[in-house]
Amino acid sequence: MSLVNIRKYKLEVEECWHEGGPRLTAPLRVAVAMAVVKNPYAGRYQPNLLPFMQELRELGADLSARLIGALGGAALVQAYGKGALVGSDGELEHGAVWHEAGGWAMREALGQPKAIVPAAKSIGNVGDRLIIPLGHVQAAYVRSHFGSAEMTLWDGPKRDEIVFGLAMATGGRIHARLGGLAADDVVGNDGLR
Repeated sequence: MSLVNIRKYKLEVEECWHEGGPRLTAPLRVAVAMAVVKNPYAGRYQPNLLPFMQELRELGADLSARLIGALGGAALVQAYGKGALVGSDGELEHGAVWHEAGGWAMREALGQPKAIVPAAKSIGNVGDRLIIPLGHVQAAYVRSHFGSAEMTLWDGPKRDEIVFGLAMATGGRIHARLGGLAADDVVGNDGLR
């Protein structure tokens, strides 16, 4: 019997043309894909979480594919992040299984970009929101791509659930003008610069 029991999926795509400055020629698109999963360890301590993490890899691949499709292809994705919101009968470590399962799946779907996948996780209640940090896919120091995406569901997570989410964006902040390493100047050898 699988440890991954999915109640529902949600996919959101935000499209933004400007933030008060000049209108872009193409919009910034930020997408979040999430799944509400029953927490197999809710209300009890489980010393070995690795089987759950391994089974979640398939969910990571599924959510990655949904995001890439919604954004028009892997070549358009410039930023990414991941998040987990654990219902109150779980523990933070139950959300931490997503670091490997979601992060590696997303990086594989995008052709193995170099930068670490930024992450957020928390314990929450139905309707709570989690802000997922975003970073450039090839280099962590691309300041223009430090952004965020909101992950929220009106009916989750219930006490015995976890909401696992992945986020991708087609660019950095609109009208970014604070200097730092430019996306066009990334060497991409080590995920930093």
